[in-house]
Amino acid sequence: MARQQRIIVGQVAAITGGGRGIGRATAHALAREGVKVAVGDIDVAAAEAVAAELGAGAGAVAAGVDVTDHDSFERFVETVEERLGPLDVLVNNAGIMQLGPYLEEPLSTTRRMIDINVYGVHHGCQIALRRMVPRGRGHVLNVASIAGKMGYAGGASYSATKHYVVGLSESLRSELRGTGVEVSCVMPVVVQTELGSGLPSTRGVKPVTPEDVAAEIVSALKQPRFDVYVPGSVGTLTQLSAALPRRGREALTRALKADRVLALADPEARRAYELRAARSTTAELAEAEKRQLDQGTRP
Repeated sequence: MARQQRIIVGQVAAITGGGRGIGRATAHALAREGVKVAVGDIDVAAAEAVAAELGAGAGAVAAGVDVTDHDSFERFVETVEERLGPLDVLVNNAGIMQLGPYLEEPLSTTRRMIDINVYGVHHGCQIALRRMVPRGRGHVLNVASIAGKMGYAGGASYSATKHYVVGLSESLRSELRGTGVEVSCVMPVVVQTELGSGLPSTRGVKPVTPEDVAAEIVSALKQPRFDVYVPGSVGTLTQLSAALPRRGREALTRALKADRVLALADPEARRAYELRAARSTTAELAEAEKRQLDQGTRP
């Protein structure tokens, strides 16, 4: 017998990285369900554009947030609660994926992925949960990746940061049991966004769309569950792989051509994304693009 779905109409949700990709799709999906959405992004113009897409009647707001800065994240949540009411849902979505051989990776690249993918999730969880736990309700959804369950050549630091997200989410699930607050870990395969640009296909597993991920996030809010694999079939593959000895796991990964999915990324197809991911602000991005144009190249 299926469990009765929770009613999420009227709830307040904050989304980081809401200006594009999974965040934008999730904002639209939640607004269609009657949720009041706060679109947060370091690119304020992008966040405002998404809020405008949702329409005045949706009760959506846009706000800037630098997830690497605890105070900025705190101000974001304060703004959300002042304008929309107590926070019910946090979607920790902001993240970047910069690829390349580990031995050639600049320290600045490693630090940036850790700052956004690790500290961004850490700040969001602490700030939101310190509000939710005393109220006895709330739901935090951390967007990780299937890379949080495995290690992928060509994306060592990215995989490591997503392992952190999975591990933190697992620990919080245990700590928060009985508090009335839910935690979910969202683990998609390659998503058809800028972040996933230039990646080859994995045998038997097609790339998913941001809308696919958003639909599973809404589903997990209505019927809470911890593991949110996108697509769901990947959860079965992951469980099967975990039951195998290491040689068997690695052989399965090679058979699916998943072991080189990040290592074989097309650098030209990813060039614009990698440039944007390396910049903290839109002003920095615009300046970098201007320099490239002045030099006769285009990102």
